[in-house]
Amino acid sequence: MSTAARSQLGGKRLDGKVAVITGAASGIGRGIAHAFARAGAKLAIVDLDHAKVQATAIELSRRGAQVIGHGLDVADEHQVDEVMAKTVEAFGRLDVLVSNAGIQVVAPIEQFDLADWKRVLAVHLDGAFLCTRAALRSMYRQGNGSIVYIGSVHSHEASVLKAPYVTAKHGLIGLAKVVAREGAKHGVRANVVCPGFVRTPLVDKQIPEQARALGISEDAVVRDVMLKETLDGQFTTVEEVAEAVMFFASFTSNAFTGQSLTVSHGWSMR
Repeated sequence: MSTAARSQLGGKRLDGKVAVITGAASGIGRGIAHAFARAGAKLAIVDLDHAKVQATAIELSRRGAQVIGHGLDVADEHQVDEVMAKTVEAFGRLDVLVSNAGIQVVAPIEQFDLADWKRVLAVHLDGAFLCTRAALRSMYRQGNGSIVYIGSVHSHEASVLKAPYVTAKHGLIGLAKVVAREGAKHGVRANVVCPGFVRTPLVDKQIPEQARALGISEDAVVRDVMLKETLDGQFTTVEEVAEAVMFFASFTSNAFTGQSLTVSHGWSMR
């Protein structure tokens, strides 16, 4: 995507809207934060890495965004409720939640530690639930809102070595559908964006891990595992994911709710 296209991403479609973005210190979350800032949103960005999220907040602020940053463990009930309350206190409302925080642990099922299984599910599913619950309480009071979960192609497909990640990403589809049904009478929509592989620190960490586990080269992991099923052999970009999130977050009616949108260069078609 060209620089000109990126600068126009979303226009001012979120002008004045208040958004919370989890996992916003790097990768997809950071890209979404930048896109939302360009679109005029007021931001509360959160991440487990307090120092990095503060650096991102400073960067966005210097570019003219209204933004606050918080260190947050999304699997901690008290922390989530406190950060959401602080966001509403600071900005007066909450219009959009982008539930993006995630981690990855790669191993075959028969070798997977239960502690790692629980940790992955806690971040992806417990975190999504806790942030959703806190956001809905505010959105219901004001009578509208949009929740966008960052799923994955693995919300619909499966890959080896990723049992808890695939399980969690499938679970987000179910959570979004329930939120869409329960939230409809309150004017709240819920949808899922499902990216293919995006070249983020999370994916970069997986490449050598999968190479060791599969006994192949890192180049082979990229070519024959990650990008094998794409139509053009290309990684999905952060900007492409951000554009899809923007679509759901700023849609002007309730026509799009309970849906998932796959952004994967053709890896998964549905």
